[in-house]
Amino acid sequence: MNDYAFGNLICEQRRKRGLSQSQLADMLGLSAKAVSKWENGYAKPTTDTLRKLAEIFGMDIGELLDAREEKGKKEITKIVLTGGPCAGKTTGMSWIQNAFAKLGYHVLFVPETATELITGGVAPWTCGSNLEYQKFQIRLQMEKEKIFLEAAQTMQEEKVLIVCDRGTMDNKAYMNEAEFQAVMHMLGLDPVQIRDGYDGIFHLVTAAKGAEEFYTLSNNAARTETPEQARALDDRLIAAWTGHPHLRVVGNETDFEDKMKRLVAEIAALLGEPEPCEIERKYLIEYPDLEWLESLDNCRKVEIIQTYLLSGENEERRVRQRGENGSYLYYETVKRRVTDLKRIELERRLTWQEYAALLMDADPSLKQIRKTRYCLTWENQYFEIDVYPFWKDRAIAEIELRSEDTPVRFPKKLHVIREVTQDAAYRNYTLARR
Repeated sequence: MNDYAFGNLICEQRRKRGLSQSQLADMLGLSAKAVSKWENGYAKPTTDTLRKLAEIFGMDIGELLDAREEKGKKEITKIVLTGGPCAGKTTGMSWIQNAFAKLGYHVLFVPETATELITGGVAPWTCGSNLEYQKFQIRLQMEKEKIFLEAAQTMQEEKVLIVCDRGTMDNKAYMNEAEFQAVMHMLGLDPVQIRDGYDGIFHLVTAAKGAEEFYTLSNNAARTETPEQARALDDRLIAAWTGHPHLRVVGNETDFEDKMKRLVAEIAALLGEPEPCEIERKYLIEYPDLEWLESLDNCRKVEIIQTYLLSGENEERRVRQRGENGSYLYYETVKRRVTDLKRIELERRLTWQEYAALLMDADPSLKQIRKTRYCLTWENQYFEIDVYPFWKDRAIAEIELRSEDTPVRFPKKLHVIREVTQDAAYRNYTLARR
């Protein structure tokens, strides 16, 4: 496990003194790569080097020694398990508990808020209006998640997984756009911050799509949908979460047991178990029909600014601003290549202040990458289509996969020129050299 707590301490002390990684490395007689490894949690300095650091930082050597030996910061991951009616969420939670408890996680489950309210007599048809009901549900959902997060921070386990049985954006599927915007305004909420405030979204497709013989209303007193309504609701739920950086849709292409195995595998990939790998395929496509993309309920446009940082050998560091309509979140990503398709990828969310500070380490030889990303869910796949301002005839489509041999199915309106997964000319790092 990478020790970001110690790395953050070194980074904070370095910046307080206005030093770049290269400048600090020169003062220590080391390479900038060594400092980069400390700050990204890959390695820790020797005791002799700590003495030099203590002198440079004006700190007590004991404080740095204690920080070096201290265990890493508690890891709390909050995900959403969502899906259409009769999708297998209840069984999925049992599988999640069994799988991740074995990996050392303390697993917490935030109960489904709609079921609690409706079975308690609070429902869209008992409240003054659907708008009022959705306001109550969102308020309760957010308060419950806040309490679970605070509770997780008090627990002894180093790794805590919070699983929300549906999340706040699920409510959008039960409202029209005017109602949704009204609720956001009444509660003073930013939909981008709400949607992207979770670490991962895992959608189980309703049995009414591809497993109709197993669709039933008998195992949930709050469920009333016909198969046709269930399919439509499933589509709306996927659309509500589309745009999130890590949305995965688990369909009914196989039997139910394998569906549960795929769910666990997708969550394990997000958590970096057994290691934080990313399997990605990249395609050069003809410039897409933007009007068509923007007309789709299952497509969401986001704006991205990506800045590359000074990095050590065989690694790539970058920070990213990601969002829409003036609302942004910030991330730092460190990548190491394993094979042409497989990479070790470590990502952490940043505050605005941390993001601004890291920009001071921007690689001056590389330009910022600005692009518009269209997040598209299609046949249970999640495409990210990047449109760059310097191309008018082409774009890049990417998709993350569970395994290297997973087939990719493109919409007919996206015209693939060729796969460029292994073509270095189409890496963002290379495009930043333009």
